[in-house]
Amino acid sequence: MARQAKKAPAKSLEQRLWDAADALRGNQEPSEYKHVVLGLVFLKYISDRFEARRQEINDELAADGIAEDKRERFLEDRDEYRSHNVFWVPAEARWESIQAKAKLPEIGQFIDTAMDLIEKANPVIRGVLPRNYGREGLDKGRLGQLVDLIGSIGFTETDDHGSDDVLGRVYEYFLGQFAGKETGKDAGAFYTPRSVVKTLVEMLEPFHGRVYDPACGSGGMFVQSAEFVKAHGGKRTDISVYGQEFTDTTWKLAKMNLALRGIEADLGDRSADTFTQDLHPDLRADFILANPPFNVSNWWDAKLQDDPRWKYGTPPEGNANFGWVQHFIHHLSPRGTAGFVLANGSVSSKSAGEGEIRRRLVEAELVDCIVTMPDRLFYNVTIPVTLWFVSKDRHGNGHRRREGEVLLIDARKLGSMENRRLRVLSDEEIARISGTYHEWRNHDGGYADVPGFCRAVGRGEIEALDYVLTPSLYVGAAASMSDGEPLPEKVERLSQELFDEFRRGRELEDVIAQQLKELRA
Repeated sequence: MARQAKKAPAKSLEQRLWDAADALRGNQEPSEYKHVVLGLVFLKYISDRFEARRQEINDELAADGIAEDKRERFLEDRDEYRSHNVFWVPAEARWESIQAKAKLPEIGQFIDTAMDLIEKANPVIRGVLPRNYGREGLDKGRLGQLVDLIGSIGFTETDDHGSDDVLGRVYEYFLGQFAGKETGKDAGAFYTPRSVVKTLVEMLEPFHGRVYDPACGSGGMFVQSAEFVKAHGGKRTDISVYGQEFTDTTWKLAKMNLALRGIEADLGDRSADTFTQDLHPDLRADFILANPPFNVSNWWDAKLQDDPRWKYGTPPEGNANFGWVQHFIHHLSPRGTAGFVLANGSVSSKSAGEGEIRRRLVEAELVDCIVTMPDRLFYNVTIPVTLWFVSKDRHGNGHRRREGEVLLIDARKLGSMENRRLRVLSDEEIARISGTYHEWRNHDGGYADVPGFCRAVGRGEIEALDYVLTPSLYVGAAASMSDGEPLPEKVERLSQELFDEFRRGRELEDVIAQQLKELRA
């Protein structure tokens, strides 16, 4: 009986929308097209939220017996919307009005006008929304089709999660897809893949308090932190969010991303360089989560020479890695904890004083845990990266005292390839990493070293290896499982199999040579 072909799994809403949106991209660069698409997703979201709130108000008025002709005054009261964290959307900017003009050649100008009206009505997002839909190089026929496509997202496809969740998922999915499409040195730099973000969040467990990301990109750390709080029965307001972003267009993406999720955040009033224009100089955060750019060489400014942040040594002018580390530590509260991503060289480099800074961090009892991650977790970085976890209070802080030791985890063998370019970690693998950390950190956590994966290492051993923190130097080799076959017999068997392969190879060479000879005849 012939085997039935395996049916491909149905595509998710996000995948279907992405396929359609990408087909409409034409010859536009992904780095530009993402602003076109994500701006429209945001416009659809706030319009949907507005219409839903408008219907709620109307229903409440009807229930109170207020005649329909007298409801308009209440329906146009902006405070009725703002009090429910809903943006006011002027009539000309509502999605129904935009979609009605989708087939007109002036659709780009209509969208630009809508964005301008929304910003004027909502100062909190002033200067954030894209307003270049009317430009000459943007195909208006494709733009109209894109409007119709995004118009298909709504309350009818919510999977019982609510439209803000659907649009938030679409926004995040599109961010990831655009990151994968971009090329060049800074491709995808605005986006930290979910595997990495979720690992950091699950390790730190930011249930409540101040959360800070001074290199926030499009805001993924904050979104995942809010989801973590919600998943554990808390409210989004249990955490307060602070961030900063250097690139202006990425700062705008973050503002829109967080607004989509209903997350109030202080990202400053503009984009700015974190080192030279710290927008939160007095902030002391309970949790810091960050994925700063790796090995930045052109970061230094003369005004940073005697900066108070360099308590453990002045970072080299040619590499910002330990500038970031000390910026994080400077902004931690007395009991705060930070988790961040750095290039692998950060755990072993001894050039330009980096080894000395690392030694001082260990001796100051700041370094809590180091995790070497698998390769290809990022769209634009193929090499493995390292997660650092530092804590201002390792003397307890609700956990056991951990002075004099550091947990080292080698997770390079985890993950599976989602596609040619990107590796992802499963929820179970993330739970294994975070669970190991929690078992080690917690009272009676039941922690035990696992050869080849994790080991709690004393400071004396770290000192003996000159404060190099590469996990593979400490965790040893994984225990091998014996198959019961005696070694001499195994060597004999494998040798015979190898010789058989050699013989088959020679036979194949003879066949190929004979066929080539016949072709020449």
